[in-house]
Amino acid sequence: VKFVSPRYAMALLSTAYFGRPALEMTMVGVTGTKGKTTTTHMIKAVLEAAGHKVGMVGTNGVYYPGHHYDLNNTTPESYELQKILRQLADAGCDACVMEVSSQGIMMDRVAGIHYKVGVFTNLYPDHIGPGEHSSFEEYRSWKGKLFQRCDVGVVNADDPNTEALLEGHTCKLVTYGIHAPKVDYRASE
Repeated sequence: VKFVSPRYAMALLSTAYFGRPALEMTMVGVTGTKGKTTTTHMIKAVLEAAGHKVGMVGTNGVYYPGHHYDLNNTTPESYELQKILRQLADAGCDACVMEVSSQGIMMDRVAGIHYKVGVFTNLYPDHIGPGEHSSFEEYRSWKGKLFQRCDVGVVNADDPNTEALLEGHTCKLVTYGIHAPKVDYRASE
């Protein structure tokens, strides 16, 4: 008998209970140590300018047209997250941009969600210690799991941790940067 963690089971049950709302939207997940909130706001603005109705979930709470409320966690617990995604889908959102924390992945808060796009900003030693991650390598590994749950990974090629973070990735990669020798998109001036 294979052990299934209660958190994983709760995530899958919540996904089913709320009718798999993530399948009704284009899901974009943003991970990294710094810049997640700014990046989600920028992606939301670009999608809205392109005519999409966008929901957003993260550090600053939940946003969707005409609504905003705060959250206790950057990435909410699975039941709460699925309930939010159902609200977004029912409100007509065709896209959801969300911050995906390492804790959110490690604690199965996002289990059952597949992302169209995963975004990696950067990685610095953070969230290491009791109740969080035991080491920087573990922290990096959990962040990297997003790229096993998305179709396309948009990643910062300038970050020295990118290669290790992407170990085992299953998505198509699109790279960006300023200094890396080979990138798909380079920022300049």
